[in-house]
Amino acid sequence: MSEAPLIEVKDLGVTLNTSRGPAQAVRGVSFALRRGETLGLVGESGCGKSVTALALMGLLHESAVISGSIRLDGAELVGLPDAAYCKLRGNRISMIFQEPMTALNPMHTIGHQVAEPLLRHTGVSATQARQEAIALLDRVGLPDAAKRVDAYPHQFSGGQRQRITIAMALACQPDVLIADEPTTALDVTIQGQILDLIAGLVAERGMSMILISHDLGVIAENVERMMVMYGGTVVESGETDAVFTRMGHPYTQGLFRARPRLGARKGTRLKTIAGTVPELADLPAGCTFADRCTIAEARCRAALPAVVDVGAAHGVRCIRTDVSMAAGGVGA
Repeated sequence: MSEAPLIEVKDLGVTLNTSRGPAQAVRGVSFALRRGETLGLVGESGCGKSVTALALMGLLHESAVISGSIRLDGAELVGLPDAAYCKLRGNRISMIFQEPMTALNPMHTIGHQVAEPLLRHTGVSATQARQEAIALLDRVGLPDAAKRVDAYPHQFSGGQRQRITIAMALACQPDVLIADEPTTALDVTIQGQILDLIAGLVAERGMSMILISHDLGVIAENVERMMVMYGGTVVESGETDAVFTRMGHPYTQGLFRARPRLGARKGTRLKTIAGTVPELADLPAGCTFADRCTIAEARCRAALPAVVDVGAAHGVRCIRTDVSMAAGGVGA
């Protein structure tokens, strides 16, 4: 008998109130993760990745309307009172936020901030929490952790601050770790170090991880399964190797073609996807990518396409997969 999912999301929907009226930020997102499994969410800014993560963390604005189901170890989280969510947040489910330069409170020492979840959730003494904070900071590679535990965030570089936020997120050894663009604003060398650090800690502690990124390369190297999001919905999902081998959605193919390539001649222009991501308050009735798609036809705009299976556990939300996969499904 297979292991039950640690976290299971079914038909998740999030509607936000905006100045232009209700906006469907997330529509019909479903996935399940067992302990130790990793999932990547990829897509341009505004596609619904971070809103999905905030819904899982219970951090959306109180005016947001959430539908569907989010279960952690079988317990429903949608509709859970905030006081009850606070017992889970930072304890059983934790998040590395995407901007290390603003994720830390400038008024408190880093030791205080890393120790806080331990004091809140584990009941250890202040002395024990401080010792554990030093150990965590040392584990994530912060130089001279014991000497710098009483320093403030502004006294650290961007890469060091990101290591501190990772220590905070891992303090209580959560079951589920959400990493939202964890290498934003970091140089390439530091990016690699941070991603290797996260991967090592996830494997070491047997956590499930959701990695959010707009970078296909980061997703390809760090997760077992992936979901490509556009316009608040999942347009392609499957095992990472399968998706990269046979990209079925024109949007996934466009993201792949737009990546920088090693060995390109100086001055070579990057390929781009024409047009822009639609406003969430003005999503079309049909395929959200239709206005930017080179193979779209009238029926694509009539209704949101159903998911088409193109391989084992590999689904694509497109009614023209025969054309799209023939045009660029293999290493596009």
